[in-house]
Amino acid sequence: MDLIDRKYRILQAIIDDYILTALPVGSRTISRKYEQKLSSATIRNEMSDLEELGYLDSPHTSAGRIPSNKAYRLYVDKMIHPEPLSVEETAFIQSCFDRRAQQVEDLSARIARALSTMTHYTTAVMTRAPREDQILSHLQMVPVSERRMLLILVMRSGAVSQKMIDLDAPAAPDALYTVSRFLSERLSGCPMSRLPAELMRMASEESREMANILRAMADVQTEGSEVSGLVVGGRSNLLSFPEYSDVDKAKALLSVLETKEKVVSLLSQQGEMEISVRIGPETGMEETKDCSIVTASYRLSDGRVNTIGLIGPTRMQYGKVLSVFTQLGRSITELLDEQDEQT
Repeated sequence: MDLIDRKYRILQAIIDDYILTALPVGSRTISRKYEQKLSSATIRNEMSDLEELGYLDSPHTSAGRIPSNKAYRLYVDKMIHPEPLSVEETAFIQSCFDRRAQQVEDLSARIARALSTMTHYTTAVMTRAPREDQILSHLQMVPVSERRMLLILVMRSGAVSQKMIDLDAPAAPDALYTVSRFLSERLSGCPMSRLPAELMRMASEESREMANILRAMADVQTEGSEVSGLVVGGRSNLLSFPEYSDVDKAKALLSVLETKEKVVSLLSQQGEMEISVRIGPETGMEETKDCSIVTASYRLSDGRVNTIGLIGPTRMQYGKVLSVFTQLGRSITELLDEQDEQT
């Protein structure tokens, strides 16, 4: 449903005020700070309508309203404009990227540091290498239960991939250890792009029990790239926001940020180059249902892809964040262009 202009202005005012204060917003606040020509009674009626439409929520402890995830979605899609950065802020971002950033790991650390310093949110930078560029060094199968194992693939580049595999029949730990050694010897040096086909070829030559394991392994090797690096910065930054004053809530979120697989999952839902904003349940995890995640990706000259992620409360300063991401993109592009000219 389209909002009429007055409701639209009031909703934007409520979101802007709540982002700044983290306090429920009442009609008198809107009348005093944003809409002096409207009476508090008129604003209250409009706020009631906005609540019925799903754009506002009413905390039990206050007569004021707070924006819903639906409101933030509308805000990001239709209302905000990037906030201009100051000269000092732009200079700070540029200073984080100079010719000394020769390694991807160094570049990722600089990006994470710049983002967390500028925004006070948590940052994560993930590097993925195309599978065809990855060469298997060795593998290991770790029993989790009788019918479940953890497959660990280690690349020559140092990248590690872990997959949980369900088996058709129980497998003894000693048998998995023996199979791990056998497969490591046979498959060491195999490009990851050829691994599924190689596993299926081997399955046709082995015993039924061994063939079932090999086929299960081949089925999970379908991703197009491997994570070769992950840098997370400013984990504790989120604890300074009142949204995470609840100890259990804070612990659950920190647990996600300490788990590589979950951070990778949060960053993986991103198309290359485009800035993406996911709000609340759109993040895909119960622990981050009260968070927003902003991500953007860029491709390095060697084919690897870096994905930058920013994790904060849904009450995020979206306008400032988008400006930071834009300037960050310019600085990264300038640095990579300089490095290309030197090679």
